[in-house]
Amino acid sequence: MNKILIIEDEEVIRTAVKRLLERKGYQVAEAGSVEEAESAYDLENFSLILSDVRLPGLAGTEIIDKAPSVPVLIMTSYASVRSAVDSMKKGAVDYIAKPFDHDELLMLVLRTLKQGKMERQNEALKSELDKEYPVDGMIGSCGEMQEVCRRIKKVAPTDTTVLILGESGTGKELVARALHEQSLRNESPIITVNCAAIPETLIESELFGHEKGAFTGADTARTGLVEAADGGTLFLDEIGELPVAAQARLLRVLQNGEIRRVGSEQSRNVDVRLIAATHRDLKQRVQERSFRSDLYFRLRVVELNLPPLRERGDDIIELAKVLLDKARTKFNRPPVTLSPEAMELVTHYNWPGNVRELENTMERAVILCESNTITPDLLAIETTNDNQPAQKNGEMGELSLEEYFRQFVLENQDKMTETELAKRLGISRKALWERRQRFGLPRPKKGSA
Repeated sequence: MNKILIIEDEEVIRTAVKRLLERKGYQVAEAGSVEEAESAYDLENFSLILSDVRLPGLAGTEIIDKAPSVPVLIMTSYASVRSAVDSMKKGAVDYIAKPFDHDELLMLVLRTLKQGKMERQNEALKSELDKEYPVDGMIGSCGEMQEVCRRIKKVAPTDTTVLILGESGTGKELVARALHEQSLRNESPIITVNCAAIPETLIESELFGHEKGAFTGADTARTGLVEAADGGTLFLDEIGELPVAAQARLLRVLQNGEIRRVGSEQSRNVDVRLIAATHRDLKQRVQERSFRSDLYFRLRVVELNLPPLRERGDDIIELAKVLLDKARTKFNRPPVTLSPEAMELVTHYNWPGNVRELENTMERAVILCESNTITPDLLAIETTNDNQPAQKNGEMGELSLEEYFRQFVLENQDKMTETELAKRLGISRKALWERRQRFGLPRPKKGSA
């Protein structure tokens, strides 16, 4: 039986979480501080530690060093990028913001425990797997993907800046993580930033930090995400959306290894390997003067071009089978297979959302399937009369899903946050933003008519 330790100084919260976990069959111990936990228990006997970040005495993250072999989930009332970065940099496997949904917490606990078990089981096989799959998580036998894998293997051990190009959903973040994991920096953090998801007024402060009093609301000095990645890798997704002022600051990092916090006249040295990604045409942005040419040439020391899924031939079925198995494991369903008709549909569909859309489609099919075979109707792919995926004058389809997305967003965006919208749609905030861009539905600015 899995043993879980809860470290939380608020008795009401501690008791509620304890009861929740016990109802799911976990053996649960509790403590009000790191010091109490250390004196009362052999920490290495636990399968998981769930700790609040702010405790009397030592901070909750201090438990990480005291139980190095035990995964630690951090609870925080301060739901910000900063809390996540600080916790993850110190070694927490994940974090959850209070107040949290019970189902969300249970899913996170289950996933962490399963991940820990799998890591222990796979440790002995790791060297063999590395030989067979030089780029973890990369699947594909088509020529373009094989070339991507070869270049990753060659470039990863260097500190060269890499620019990853490809449509939304092609796996740019997966490539960035593969580059980091195979680099000499893999013991240090990889900090991922979606440049499009941070408001333009905050992005310089988030990336480069700020000094106390630098602007209204800057009550304390803060470390930026670039500085948080010191010694590791900084992955800037959707770099084409980076404002020009922030581009100038980023160029300074690449040229001199220096950052300057907002409101400071003093520079700080950082040692960061930069990986950037975009689905935009940066050359065109340079011509439009919305992207600095000197930064563009600094970024494209090495370019990796990811092909869209529709151009990957037999990889589509290979990926579909892998994602199908992943989905049925995630939802604890029995093994399922694609019917010949479903395989035909998957092969010929245009996949405008690429691998991410394929993954969502497989998950939906697994959830709705009531037998051991996935049939075409469960894929929810709109087809034309000749049974080919619907396309319109060469445009990438997904018509019925687009109509539903448009209707839901327009009806609910005034009363829901982006996080709430994404959760209700069953997608990530990043995927929500990408679909807004694709369908021409930017979120209205506050105060606009």
